[in-house]
Amino acid sequence: MYLFIVFSPLISTLISGLSSHWIGKLGAKYIPPIGIFFSLSSSLYAFYTVALSQSPVLIRVSPWITTELSTIYWGFLFDTLTCVRLVVVTSISFCVHMYSTTYIGEDPHLPRFMSYLSFFLHFLYLFW
Repeated sequence: MYLFIVFSPLISTLISGLSSHWIGKLGAKYIPPIGIFFSLSSSLYAFYTVALSQSPVLIRVSPWITTELSTIYWGFLFDTLTCVRLVVVTSISFCVHMYSTTYIGEDPHLPRFMSYLSFFLHFLYLFW
């Protein structure tokens, strides 16, 4: 569930960017905000479970550096500060996505723009 918060914008990027010929302009217009909404609802749930009950979550993805004495893992840590930032960034991003669907609604390159916007949010989650 915690990794869904991070990878939901990537999934909506791939759907709206790579399959815009099949889902059409209307699908490419509404799929990224729906993906961001799911990410927002998941981040609100993560805020409830992690920040309010003060139980941080560590997800180890893979070993990064392995030596004889220790192993350093690549992973995700969801603590109180991370969950607060997730809620703030995701709610602002959801508002930006909803505004962009009406502001650039008649642009012929709308699927590409919405795909780039969701891709930016995905990398914003990964590298903060």
